[in-house]
Amino acid sequence: MKTVQVKQNKAVHYNKMPSKKVKHSLTFILLLLFIYLSGKQVEFSFSSLATGLPNMGDLIVQMVPPNWAYFSNITAPILDTLRMAVLGTTFGALLAIPIALLSARNIFQTKVITIPARFVLNLIRTIPDLLLAAIFVAIFGIGPIPGVFALTGFSLGIIAKLIYESIESIDKGPLEAMTAVGANKVKWIMFGVIPQVLPQYISFVLYTFEVNVRAAAVLGLVGAGGIGLFYEQTLGFFEYDKTSSLIVYTLIVVLIIDYISTKTREKLI
Repeated sequence: MKTVQVKQNKAVHYNKMPSKKVKHSLTFILLLLFIYLSGKQVEFSFSSLATGLPNMGDLIVQMVPPNWAYFSNITAPILDTLRMAVLGTTFGALLAIPIALLSARNIFQTKVITIPARFVLNLIRTIPDLLLAAIFVAIFGIGPIPGVFALTGFSLGIIAKLIYESIESIDKGPLEAMTAVGANKVKWIMFGVIPQVLPQYISFVLYTFEVNVRAAAVLGLVGAGGIGLFYEQTLGFFEYDKTSSLIVYTLIVVLIIDYISTKTREKLI
């Protein structure tokens, strides 16, 4: 009798619980409410969108066809953009290694080390790359050097965050074995940690490089060199056919880099 009564109580309790359908409905309603309130706060309206669509069409008409002869003028800036991305990614990837190690709780168990390291990392990721570029432009002047420094900080924030999370999920077996035979912290990291995260590290660096190529093109809008300066000039003078050439040229470069990077990452997996 007690068993039957317990089963009946469980059945009553189960019936009182809201069904998955009700939960999904409530979640959907809350999501719609959130979207509506967000749109209201930013003063979004479909009427304004409908009014602006014809202007978007006019702009596209002015951008087609691209000015193909302009390609010869923007090859050098495109190469500067690539150089900025290469240097920024390289410096950021190198600096990310020690910060990622200091941030990983399974490498340094004391909060005195991990909390300050993570705070610095969060601070770096908080500052937008455009703001970093503007700060370095004020220090070094207009040119690619501010862009390199801005991309270094941007790369450092991304790579270090991803790497320390990968480090915290590594297999502890090799580390415990090395500890048992008396290995010091340096050997522990060199032979127990780095071999396990090296493929992910290379993959994250390649991904960050792809992102940096796109970001470097935008940094020029604040004077950080590269192709972005030409975007500002052509848009400022309403030379939309040249702007279209810039977009097409950048797209070709990004597609090539994306293809090479994807193939390289596939070989690492």
